[in-house]
Amino acid sequence: MTIQLHNPAGIAPPFSCYSHGASAPAGARWLYVSGQVGVTPDGVVPDDPAQQIALAWDNLLAVLADAGMQVTDLVKVDGFITRPDLVPLYRKERERRFAGHAAATTMVIVAGLAEPNLLVEIQAVAAR
Repeated sequence: MTIQLHNPAGIAPPFSCYSHGASAPAGARWLYVSGQVGVTPDGVVPDDPAQQIALAWDNLLAVLADAGMQVTDLVKVDGFITRPDLVPLYRKERERRFAGHAAATTMVIVAGLAEPNLLVEIQAVAAR
């Protein structure tokens, strides 16, 4: 099953590695991934923003794998970061993890997350 990406010619192209839309075929099995944060398996939240972003992606991909899915099954990814200076770090890691896939995405800079030491949270929807 293939996720179809949508980037119509009549609108501006995406600013980075994402698509304006993504769709899954009829009969797909859907997976909704709760917001994943940058925390190690033993519950440690590193101070380093790049480590938190990488861990959040590790955790999201672990949920995908547990469901028998992979990055190319991602339809929509929403990233929440707490500071504007994290945008380049987040985009770089997202592009590395997408490895050419370009799901529909949203990135929002928020005032805070559930815990004050969390800098990033990523939620997703996948289909296979």
